[in-house]
Amino acid sequence: MVIKVHGLALTTSTARVLLCLSEKNVDYQLLPVDVFNRAHKQQPYLSLSPFGQIPAFEDEDVKLFESRAISRYIANKYKNTGTDLLRSNSLKESAIVETWMEVETQQFDGPIRTIVRHLILNPIVGKPLDEKIVEAELQKLGKVLNVYEERLSKSIYLAGDFYTMADMHHLPYLIYFMKTSKATLVTSRPHVNAWWNNISSRPATIEVSERMTLA
Repeated sequence: MVIKVHGLALTTSTARVLLCLSEKNVDYQLLPVDVFNRAHKQQPYLSLSPFGQIPAFEDEDVKLFESRAISRYIANKYKNTGTDLLRSNSLKESAIVETWMEVETQQFDGPIRTIVRHLILNPIVGKPLDEKIVEAELQKLGKVLNVYEERLSKSIYLAGDFYTMADMHHLPYLIYFMKTSKATLVTSRPHVNAWWNNISSRPATIEVSERMTLA
């Protein structure tokens, strides 16, 4: 049975799962969800994702929601295939990976999600730009990236000299953010910029990012 991902390739949460599947060279079927007609808020979709969010995931009798949990499942199930995303054979390395995965969730995701929403999504749906909110979130993101700049001056990737899920989870929002006028927040930091150029040029990233179009 082929893995099923219920979602939309252009959403950051779905892209997170697709990146993991691509890095692991795992076949899957992407089943579009009609969010415009709110199919994600109705049955039968709610039986897969009770909070009505995308993506949802099926692997035979395993049914999951929440993209980060899904990517962990994929990485664990296929740990001997493709990229070693969790470094599970080393307690030390896996702990460092988990630490930077938490940083992405707790420090990075909030500011960049708000910025992308205001700069890219709101104009599409006709909502006005709130420059005060954007500026406040840019200040927060800048402080996070200062920490990254220091960290990446010592290693190629966030968890060490190897690409992991800690790096991968940053990609969906960065792909959109780097298309905005605020991309200099990344490009002005040499080590962060080198990291972005590195992770964005991976075959899996290119494959998934080509499907992340809002036009």
